[in-house]
Amino acid sequence: MQQQRVRVGVYGASGYAGQDAVEILSQHPCVDLVFATSGTYAGDAVPFTNVRYIKPDDAPLESVDAVFLALPHGVSAQTAKKAEAHGVRVIDLSADLRLDTPELYQKWYNHPHPHPELLPTPYGLPELNRDALRGVERIAAPGCYPTTTLLGIYPLLRENWLVNDRPIIVDAKSGVSGAGREPKPNTHFVEVYGNFSPYGVGRAHRHVGEIEQEMQKINPNAGLLIFTPHLLPVDRGLMASIYVELAPGHTSAEVQALYEQTYANEPLVNVLPKGQLATLKHVVKTNKAAISITPNTDRYVHITSVTDNLRKGAAGQAVQCFNLMYGYDETTALL
Repeated sequence: MQQQRVRVGVYGASGYAGQDAVEILSQHPCVDLVFATSGTYAGDAVPFTNVRYIKPDDAPLESVDAVFLALPHGVSAQTAKKAEAHGVRVIDLSADLRLDTPELYQKWYNHPHPHPELLPTPYGLPELNRDALRGVERIAAPGCYPTTTLLGIYPLLRENWLVNDRPIIVDAKSGVSGAGREPKPNTHFVEVYGNFSPYGVGRAHRHVGEIEQEMQKINPNAGLLIFTPHLLPVDRGLMASIYVELAPGHTSAEVQALYEQTYANEPLVNVLPKGQLATLKHVVKTNKAAISITPNTDRYVHITSVTDNLRKGAAGQAVQCFNLMYGYDETTALL
């Protein structure tokens, strides 16, 4: 049976996540890429396609069925609203639709939400929220840090295996592409090479609110999140090292089996065999997450969760959400 073809546009297509989205969509058997926008490279050829970048204001929304928004927060919601007015479905890769209330958005992004009527939007982490993504009009694709962290902690939260009043400690590291393509003083080669630096420490990073929001949905008794991100001197890849304390009645020796059972039927999540440690090379340039479990003592467990920040942490996951939105096989163009 022939599947429906979907006409797609990509906003912010010259950014790192936007480029990966275009590359993946160019391999999708049911997608026709109609346009790709760039405020900087308008007129240039778009890699992997036969189209050229156009300015965002020139994008023909009347000619597409769905758009991917790889835009900065604040801008993305305005574009989503415009797309909605044209009856176009939206997969948003920015932060604008991830938080459920305008109050939370204001708290973490320090300005009012451009279109609070768009909230809440289904949260696009399929392994946790698959049924809520089928056939919807818009999806908020999660951030790379939240994706990697939530996949790493989900089985323990869902089964209520953690001590309720203990913090969940996440020591996370991202490749430089996570900071975007626009040059910044701290992401120049001479600043990053041979260096390794924390940033957004002390519960200051914007993804803390997003991670805690989703943790609370999995388990209202989830403990306080202590989250410290670091800038890793590589181009792409993200690792979350997660430290937790198990509740009485559970031991660290049981955790491996719990994770294997939870993710047994997840094609884009690999739980590594006991004794193996997840590394960036398990996931870079793939659309998968890899997770390893290391018991420290009977009560304390270390979980390593890794993704490619531009793939499972951004563009690949957005396409996974798109596939669910339109009823395609979830892994189409992703394996």
